[in-house]
Amino acid sequence: MTAALVRQHVRHTAPVPGAEPRARARDWSEIQERMLVPLYEAVYTRLDVGSGTRMLALGCGSGLALLLAAARGAAVTGVDSSCPERLALARQRLLPEPWDTRTRATARIVDGSPRDAACPDSPAYTLVSAFEPIGCLAGDSEGLAGLLASATPLAEHGAPVVLAGWGPPERCATSSVLRVATKLADPLRGPGSWRPALRDDLEEVAQRAGLRPDGSGRVACPFGYADLDSAVRGLLSTGLFDAAVAATDRNQVDKELTEALHAHQRPDGTVWMPNVFRYLIARTP
Repeated sequence: MTAALVRQHVRHTAPVPGAEPRARARDWSEIQERMLVPLYEAVYTRLDVGSGTRMLALGCGSGLALLLAAARGAAVTGVDSSCPERLALARQRLLPEPWDTRTRATARIVDGSPRDAACPDSPAYTLVSAFEPIGCLAGDSEGLAGLLASATPLAEHGAPVVLAGWGPPERCATSSVLRVATKLADPLRGPGSWRPALRDDLEEVAQRAGLRPDGSGRVACPFGYADLDSAVRGLLSTGLFDAAVAATDRNQVDKELTEALHAHQRPDGTVWMPNVFRYLIARTP
């Protein structure tokens, strides 16, 4: 898919006043989600995603990864139960015309668990993805192994399952900014506070889910923003600062996050942070 087509489906719309969950979901879809496009494309190229692919995306969010796979000819099903607002945006992107039976035949958005995505009369999925990056929040992989275990029976034997995570902190400029979350979240220091990514995060999740690792890769995913305000809104939309907001308040988090971002601001006002993300390809039993 061309950059122009991606921009066509990631429209900039002003947040609705007083609608915080919707505004946050919109910030994710318009500002932050596109930062992971190099990751999606690298995986799809490596796995030759195309017209013969039936993809099940866990935690599909607002659906950009699904949109890119569908543009390659794949039949896609997205599953999520964590954020209705993001899922509504995914439906707008992939199912813009309810009357279009061709679209409904190649794209589905399911609010629920992987089991809710089962179609008894349809062929098994040939690809399962979990693109939400792990390895940056304490406990962010909890539950993922169980989610994968419930999804793999819906896939073909030996089908690829893709997991994604943050790369080494020394290769991720955003790590210095995310440390603000840890500082402000203390003394919570529980699930939801930032931690450095560990080398075997993805492999450990795959092992717990009963999957067989079969290759991995690293992809450059720089975070680039038009200005400091966009950077703050985009990063807050990730959820990585939720514990910090709970421990202090939104104004304090905004202030310290803005200060941390100054080190990455260019003379023209844009913000640029090189990062490396990692993916693991595992296989179903």
